[in-house]
Amino acid sequence: MLAITNHTLEKLETLLRDLEYKVRYEKGNFKSGACLLQSTKVVVVNKFITLEQKINALVEIVKQVNADESLLDEKQKAFYLNLKQTKLELE
Repeated sequence: MLAITNHTLEKLETLLRDLEYKVRYEKGNFKSGACLLQSTKVVVVNKFITLEQKINALVEIVKQVNADESLLDEKQKAFYLNLKQTKLELE
């Protein structure tokens, strides 16, 4: 299980950036998700949700995207593969 810390959030953001996704935090009434916007890969997260919800949203997005693992170093690749195999435990 992932720790609910700002460090975990930063690791997830870095992983997504390394996979060539832009991570944006926006206000509004929407669910977080990833999309392709004018050939740019974008992840949008609601900026008003809790830290735990942000982490859970980014983990779910990472699990859904088909990423090019060659963009990652060994440490990032191990983290990515671990996330792909992890089932979230909600408290």
